Amino acid sequence: MKTLNLMFMLGFPLAVTAQNPIIHNQFAADPTARVFNNRVYVYPSHDIVPPEGARQDWFCMGDYHVFSSENLTDWVDHGVFLDQKDVQWGNPTGFSMWAPDCVEKNGTYYFYFPNGSRIGRGFAIGVATAKSPEGPFTCEPEPIKGISGIDPCVLMDNDGQSYIYWSGMGIRGAKLKSNMKEVDGELQTMTMPQRPGGNAPEGAAPRTFTVAGQNMEGLPDGFKEGPFVFRRGDWYYLTFPWVRGDTSNGANPTETLAYAMSKNPLGPWDFKGIIMAEHANHCWTNHHSIIEYKGQWYLFYHHNDFSPRDDKRRSPCIDKISFRPDGTIVEVKPTMRGVGVSPATSRIDVDRYSEASKDVTTDYVDTLNYFRGFYASLPSKTSWLRYGDVDFSGLSADDYLSVSVKASANTELLLHEGGPKGKIIARVPITVVSQMGNFRRDMSGRWLTLTAPLQYIPKGVADLCVTGDSLSIDWVQFKNRRDYFTPITSPTARPDDEGFIRRWMLLEPIDNPEANSNLLFSWTYLQDNLLNPSKLPKPLPAMPRDGQKVKYGKQSLIWHAMESNSYNVRLFRFADLLQKATYRVCFWAVTAIDCPEDIPNVRLAAGSNGASMWWIEPAEGRTAENDNPVLTLESDRRMVADDGMSPRLTLKKGRNIIRCAVVNGPGLSDFCVRFVDEKGNPVTNFEIKN
Repeated sequence: MKTLNLMFMLGFPLAVTAQNPIIHNQFAADPTARVFNNRVYVYPSHDIVPPEGARQDWFCMGDYHVFSSENLTDWVDHGVFLDQKDVQWGNPTGFSMWAPDCVEKNGTYYFYFPNGSRIGRGFAIGVATAKSPEGPFTCEPEPIKGISGIDPCVLMDNDGQSYIYWSGMGIRGAKLKSNMKEVDGELQTMTMPQRPGGNAPEGAAPRTFTVAGQNMEGLPDGFKEGPFVFRRGDWYYLTFPWVRGDTSNGANPTETLAYAMSKNPLGPWDFKGIIMAEHANHCWTNHHSIIEYKGQWYLFYHHNDFSPRDDKRRSPCIDKISFRPDGTIVEVKPTMRGVGVSPATSRIDVDRYSEASKDVTTDYVDTLNYFRGFYASLPSKTSWLRYGDVDFSGLSADDYLSVSVKASANTELLLHEGGPKGKIIARVPITVVSQMGNFRRDMSGRWLTLTAPLQYIPKGVADLCVTGDSLSIDWVQFKNRRDYFTPITSPTARPDDEGFIRRWMLLEPIDNPEANSNLLFSWTYLQDNLLNPSKLPKPLPAMPRDGQKVKYGKQSLIWHAMESNSYNVRLFRFADLLQKATYRVCFWAVTAIDCPEDIPNVRLAAGSNGASMWWIEPAEGRTAENDNPVLTLESDRRMVADDGMSPRLTLKKGRNIIRCAVVNGPGLSDFCVRFVDEKGNPVTNFEIKN
């Protein structure tokens, strides 16, 4: 038995695309980006809300996910590939899996990560290996000797030599051996005094460490962590989060992203300045990586967009980065838009705009669930916002626009190409208060999903501009008609492999404004409204023609020949395509099947969202003998395949007309139907002719 996937049906996105932050379904900090196999992989730490018993005001990270994208727009979550419980030498309940890195050598992927020790205090850095950038990764039983610290970064130099950098007693760096699991060079003994206020008794002996590598010389004073080293031409860049503010007298300034340059991978370094300034909202940390991909350089960093009151839960962002002729870095200003080209057919969060008039503001859609994202408010007739780089290719005149908006009075939203004076792509009237018969509909201040036809389609990639007066907008999406229905190009069709009939003549929806609840649809209601000749469209032909017009009260309705792309005939999508009402309506559907012989002892098996009635008639149409339906599905229903079955019947040799009516209230309508034999197998030996 099939059940309808409501999440898919309603068009909710299963992944986040294009805008900053790039991940919406979880917190993810410290994004290390790498290019493997012409695809970008991001290895972040995974912020979570601390469980009971853990420190509630601190970082809490217990596993690692990896995300990947080919276009920096559509990101795939490949899931957890390493958990703190899998680290033999680490603390299985420490939640200290901080910023990692991953590199490839000779077909093996080496994942470097910090973790608190199973015994004692402090951090070590471990290695896990895999044959794929997505894992599965196998963790080494011991951490790298000589490294006590966090935030590892590995540089694969042009000559094949690899280097590792980390934070611990400053920023340090060292060569790696060819096995990528050991530091190359002698370990040093370092003595440090006991920390004031620590657990050691007064007068305790200094602490002794075995330390690899060397301190990176030439960096500025102040707190530094999270090194990321890359090479561009002959220059090596050591980049790092840096607190440049005054920390005296209990001050707690936040991190910038800074950098230094050298002609040698281990320095000495020439400090150059800032890559990105402190976050405007005083998020305490920033952590980053820098890559070149398809000829463009990108900065990956994090911010607490989805946790504005808690800067220990962060989210990754991307912006372009550029260099001056002398190799120095142009300071990056964080954007809401981010990078990548957004397909017009994906959900576009226009509140992450590239540019806007000064009066446009943004806020959270739901302050109890920040992952629902943001919306933008356009307060006046001169308000506008521009969202850059939308790919309109693949759209046709039959396609349409869907938008999520709210307003407090009737108004209008317009979409333009380029800027506020550009060609109008679509015009969306917003009616928040309307009168439908005896029913007054007031939707002021609520989020509405509205549709509109396309007046103009830009060619290729263009900017999208939104204008409007006294309204708020969350997202826009251009919908392909072919996603749900295919134009009919042949005179006949057959049922699909499971027997479902997909080709239909569909009548435009009949307004039913008093249907405020699906519980209204009792047998008596259906009998009064679907069997009463005075309440039927006129004429109701036995087999309508494509484009044929009928009357229902003051409504003029048209029949449309439609081929559903799914066994589930989505009536509400059909109404969407025509910019007709999808709620509180009645749909009529008719199809003709030609049987080569009598097919006895079959049952009509149907499902519908909303109540429905089903008839089987001879080619001549309804008569007193066949006026009664063969199946009725009453009251409030979900669309489930084979939800109801008729008594046994015989499909006559020659033409048989199948007719149904589906009514709904506040829900979205659809249906499916097929014939099954006495064993429940689908019947498929007939042709469909519309």
